[in-house]
Amino acid sequence: MKNIHADFQTVATADWEIGAIYAYDIIHNGKQDLSPYRHHTKESLIKQLSRFTLSSDGKTPMTEKGLGAMTTVQLKRILAAINRTNNLVDITKVHATDLPDGDILTYSFPCQDLSIAGNWYHNEGGIDRNAHNRSTLLWQIDRLLNEYEECDKDMPRFLLMENVSEILSKKNIKNFHEWCSILNSMGYENQVYTLDARNFGVPQARVRTYMLSVLADTPKRQTMVRDYFFGNNLEMVKLPDKAVRTLENYLKLDYSNEDYYEEAVTSTPNFTESRRKIYLNNDKLAIDDRIVGRFAKTITTKQDRNPNSGIVAYEKNPLVSWNHHYRNLTPRECFLLMGFDEEQFDTLKDNNFSVRSNKNMLSNAKMIKLAGNSIVVQVLEAIFNQVVEIDQMMG
Repeated sequence: MKNIHADFQTVATADWEIGAIYAYDIIHNGKQDLSPYRHHTKESLIKQLSRFTLSSDGKTPMTEKGLGAMTTVQLKRILAAINRTNNLVDITKVHATDLPDGDILTYSFPCQDLSIAGNWYHNEGGIDRNAHNRSTLLWQIDRLLNEYEECDKDMPRFLLMENVSEILSKKNIKNFHEWCSILNSMGYENQVYTLDARNFGVPQARVRTYMLSVLADTPKRQTMVRDYFFGNNLEMVKLPDKAVRTLENYLKLDYSNEDYYEEAVTSTPNFTESRRKIYLNNDKLAIDDRIVGRFAKTITTKQDRNPNSGIVAYEKNPLVSWNHHYRNLTPRECFLLMGFDEEQFDTLKDNNFSVRSNKNMLSNAKMIKLAGNSIVVQVLEAIFNQVVEIDQMMG
């Protein structure tokens, strides 16, 4: 919203994973001031944070013992991040009365139980309301919207959903249609988009499904919204290859820059037999300092895996002795390919901090996971431009 110069204020968030909580706060609000927390003891911080259902991995809740294993500074920074972003943390415990008045409600939910990968782990329930998996957090939005109606609270005028395109698969489509019907019954007009980041200027093959729901409570407004989407379908945006920015703008191959060099070295793994397969099977995006690829594959939560988003090969100028063949994408490169700028990444990097010897609050692996779980900024800009236009049209 800031990038499209829209007048907005984020009034609340809800995320339980402590790395994501901290990173979001730093990227959007900058360096923390911990002086309001100077009188806190470790025990008082644990007591405050124990009120929330927090997670260190985004999968399982932390225990009080887990909080106790953290440093006092770490606890202060997590609490400061929660307070600065008005993070309500656990969506299952949030009620409509807890939410400040707002015009836009955005939501997503863990994709592992939707995606093809979910089947590998026998997570076959998809978004079925009774599947009891992480993807059924979708239905918490149903609960919240019903609570809005029950307490006569003004409904959000716009809803925005994002997830993997498998939400439209045969396994999930019946439940997705049920969700769309529920929104229709509440007065929302839904526009579903499946969009590739490459069509929005970013050299990453990332396809995701979005649904923009607009509250249209009269037949006239319904017609206005339908006509708008008919004439402004983002799926019709198809950029020619030459209009997509090249990887030269994203891959940091100038190793005379100390930061780029250190990040590249850290992203060069030991060359094992399994990594030989990574080297042989994945796209080479660059060789030494020369770009050879047109676009990266989807930025996922891990790069040291097969398949991955692509590699930078060493041919004449290996950076390290333990691997003369390739390196993975760096956290910086992953963030850039998600649409963040270098200033935002540097702010996050500069405000990373040590929690114990050789361990930072945000490890390289954690930062890559954060990038893989985010949404390409340029795609969001296009959707939020539509929100602004519809808002102006509706008056």
